[in-house]
Amino acid sequence: MTDPETQQPNPPASDSLVFSQLAQALLTEQRAARFWKNLWRLVWLLVFGAVIWMGWSKTPSATPSSSPHTAVVELKGEIGADGEVTAVATIESLRSAFDDAGAQAVVLILNSPGGSPVQAGLINDEIRRLKQIHKKPVYAVVEETCASAAYYVAVAADEIYVDKASVVGSIGVLMDGFGFTGLMDKLGVERRLLTAGANKGFLDPFSPQSDTHRQHALNVLAEIHKQFIQVVKQGRGDRLKETPDMFSGLFWSGAQAIEMGLADGLGSVDHVARDIVKAEEIVDYTQKENVAEKLVKRFGAAAGKASVQALMQANHAVR
Repeated sequence: MTDPETQQPNPPASDSLVFSQLAQALLTEQRAARFWKNLWRLVWLLVFGAVIWMGWSKTPSATPSSSPHTAVVELKGEIGADGEVTAVATIESLRSAFDDAGAQAVVLILNSPGGSPVQAGLINDEIRRLKQIHKKPVYAVVEETCASAAYYVAVAADEIYVDKASVVGSIGVLMDGFGFTGLMDKLGVERRLLTAGANKGFLDPFSPQSDTHRQHALNVLAEIHKQFIQVVKQGRGDRLKETPDMFSGLFWSGAQAIEMGLADGLGSVDHVARDIVKAEEIVDYTQKENVAEKLVKRFGAAAGKASVQALMQANHAVR
């Protein structure tokens, strides 16, 4: 038997429901407050980033010099629309260099394994156009590597200088990918690909490669390779000592490249500026991404992800 004096009465069902609703409302309010607090932190961080951006805004890498000098533009890294070297940035740098009346010549500093033939072609074409307009010589100086698309750019120069141990050449074109059809068969995975157009699934890694598709790809590569060879022959002219392997995709040392006519001699940037251009002062016109831009790109991706997550959490809290 329970002592009537010590027994606690059970709360009515309606009171329990009210208590539960109040607790749920309090939890929702706390979540909402946390969301807005984080959102404002993000906003202030963006404002702080904007202040840094304005303080470190991109400025030309070189101030036009009135005195005679050698203008340099660097192409270092992979060449591509999203690569370390892009046609847009390189062409902007080249135009600044050519437009400066004090620039006696333009030197391309190359250290690249290659990349996009399209981007390289755009740069090559612009160098030729600017040379014709401004009547200024262009020299290419190779550091460690000048291969494939990088050499495509280099042949637009009047002369190419290398180190004896530089890697030069790789005049060829490739298209790579993977095929998973054998693995899918072993795993019992069925590929369901629907296309409108008989060749729309061309080069799909999960579908077998037909002889027709393979031959078409080879024909396209052969055409681009032909264009590459024509650009090299146009740029190097009679200096080339053509061999059966010259356009096979092989690469050579700087010393070998000179013997084959792929390069003109040994030399550094300082050597070219001092002894060939006769203007020892070197001014760099390369448009470079500053610290603020790098931070903004990285922070932007992280902030975007955080914002989406915060909105999803808030939406979940409201529900």
